[in-house]
Amino acid sequence: MLRLTEVKLPLDHPDGAIAAAILKKLAIPAEQLIRFDIHRRGVDARKRAVIALIYTLDVEVRNEAAVLKRLRADRHVMPTPDMAYRFVARAPEGLVARPLVVGAGPCGLLAALILAQTGFKPIVLERGKAVRERTKDTWALWRKGELNPESNVQFGEGGAGTFSDGKLYSQIKDPRHHGRKVLEEFVKAGAPAEIMYVSKPHIGTFKLVSMVEHMRETITRLGGEIRFQSRVVDLDIDAGQIRGVTLADGTRIAADHVVMALGHSARDTFRMLHQRGVYIEPKPFSVGFRIEHPQSLIDQCRFGDYAGNALLGAADYKLVHHAGNGRTAYSFCMCPGGTVVAATSEEGRVVTNGMSQYSRNERNANAAIVVGIEPQDFGDDVKTNPLAGMDFQRHWEQRAFIAGGGGYLAPAQKVGDFLAGRPSTGPGSVLPSYTPGVHWTDLSTCLPDYVIATIREALPAFDKQIKGFAMHDAVLTGVETRTSAPIRITRGDDCQSLNTRGLYPAGEGAGYAGGILSAAVDGIKVAEALALSLVERSSR
Repeated sequence: MLRLTEVKLPLDHPDGAIAAAILKKLAIPAEQLIRFDIHRRGVDARKRAVIALIYTLDVEVRNEAAVLKRLRADRHVMPTPDMAYRFVARAPEGLVARPLVVGAGPCGLLAALILAQTGFKPIVLERGKAVRERTKDTWALWRKGELNPESNVQFGEGGAGTFSDGKLYSQIKDPRHHGRKVLEEFVKAGAPAEIMYVSKPHIGTFKLVSMVEHMRETITRLGGEIRFQSRVVDLDIDAGQIRGVTLADGTRIAADHVVMALGHSARDTFRMLHQRGVYIEPKPFSVGFRIEHPQSLIDQCRFGDYAGNALLGAADYKLVHHAGNGRTAYSFCMCPGGTVVAATSEEGRVVTNGMSQYSRNERNANAAIVVGIEPQDFGDDVKTNPLAGMDFQRHWEQRAFIAGGGGYLAPAQKVGDFLAGRPSTGPGSVLPSYTPGVHWTDLSTCLPDYVIATIREALPAFDKQIKGFAMHDAVLTGVETRTSAPIRITRGDDCQSLNTRGLYPAGEGAGYAGGILSAAVDGIKVAEALALSLVERSSR
């Protein structure tokens, strides 16, 4: 087949327009076109008056070689690359050793799925509960202010991404097209087929719940096993080689190959790894606030008269500002038509995140406005304490809890008051969506002064790009601290820990991913490395 890129058509193009564009581009008669598939559909909204759809198409034609030769100078016509996934190894006959996968987020689930599909029968250890039980616990925090430290937005089957917008796009390098394998497995598990071709696919929480259950069933059907409420509290390491893990209930499980797909909030496990001598280093992350606007304002600014078009859906945005103090503020995890949610996993701390359903039809748009933090910001002990960034996060989360008045209420402030340096006493036209509720206050006590100064400079700059972004009644809610892990569990080219053989750090918690898709891709990469190691070992 041939791949055609940058095929541009009007937003409201009629049926048949794509085929007509193919015939024109390739300069062939209609009888030569056999079929075509949409590989990618994006939106060009740079000019609101002429919003267009941009297609990448895979096309089957007669006399393909002749057409390709004739158009060899056209960079928008090429052979369709082979994107099929191929397993790198199969479990040998009679293999007894079973790999462990710690964590059942997107990274752990894809690692376990690949291992199960290749016959290695993994055991997945998840500290939280199955996804539907976990959902009940999460709603208890949102509705009643009741936190279960082991079952919440961060911990449980599906990982933190289950209670999010379900974004499935990433800018990672993916030469072997693992991302497509992830999307294919998601569609098999019940995701909408459109995620295979829309440029910014998303799923939403409700769909993610049933998908996660389907993937669990597939893993177990193939011989894998998933154990819930199984928190790993210790490692058995012998002369630099992992030999097993110990669970909170005292159970010891022997294993020479362990995937650590922890997620970015497994702070107690990070500390245990550090105490056991596993090599860890601090890494940058970002902190800030959630900001909410009427979704209609964002739609109008981005799409103009096309606002509300079904193909466009709720508008998103991506903003960056380089401040005069040398810091950078940017929008992160933008959730069109969504809500701000409580995302803490520890008592006495407030953490925010964004979530939306597949429909994205809530009244507000929200995003994090965050500022980059470097290891040198963590404190003087960062040179000797690789967990200093974790302590930094905890400090500001506790400050937010105090500013919110307790009960997991979040501190909130109107943008106009924030810019003027005065506390807010109540909402304006934009009602905050955060549950269990907000406490109106002054957010300047909730983050370092340099972060506050950077955001105060950034908001008026963002207003020049999206008119109304700095509107007085827009709502800031604090704090967003879990943008990524504060550490990296460093690994080598073979995906194993630098100093602990058989330990495979993976995903967001290890510092090798950021988001559902990149975490899942990393799970595949690590599973392949582990499978190859097991096969090599069994052949000795």
